[in-house]
Amino acid sequence: MTWRGSTSVPDRIFAALPYLLPLIDGLRFGEFLFSQFPVLQLIFLPILPIVQIYQTVPFAGLIVFFALFFLVVRNERINHFIRFNTMQAILIDIVLMLCSLVLPFLVRAIPVTLIVETLYNVVFLGVLAAFVYAVAQSLFGRYAEIPTISDAVYMQVR
Repeated sequence: MTWRGSTSVPDRIFAALPYLLPLIDGLRFGEFLFSQFPVLQLIFLPILPIVQIYQTVPFAGLIVFFALFFLVVRNERINHFIRFNTMQAILIDIVLMLCSLVLPFLVRAIPVTLIVETLYNVVFLGVLAAFVYAVAQSLFGRYAEIPTISDAVYMQVR
């Protein structure tokens, strides 16, 4: 992406925060990995209070989704860098929602546990990799280029 100006430290932090949404939604795909390697759960202890609030409030995901979309992405007074990263986090979350819809059907169709566990682990590790990459790029003040998703974000955020 072409450079659109410098970003301040608060802008970088606000650009990284929306990536918590797909991370929180992606934790459910890590259940097999967490059962095999319980020490991995320690990495996610800092966000545990957010996860608990997110899971106890009815329709929290939907509320956060629409709030981010209408209050951040569509608000042109907010820095492009923040809007871009927010929209990218939303699109990653949409991909996760699609995985949540498709994988249960595959679990019923494929009785082999190893294949199912592998699919869940791949989705979780993909979300984790996207989270780490996007947050790191945001904190450095750079646009995180994720193939296909970033192209869709550019079409939505002007």
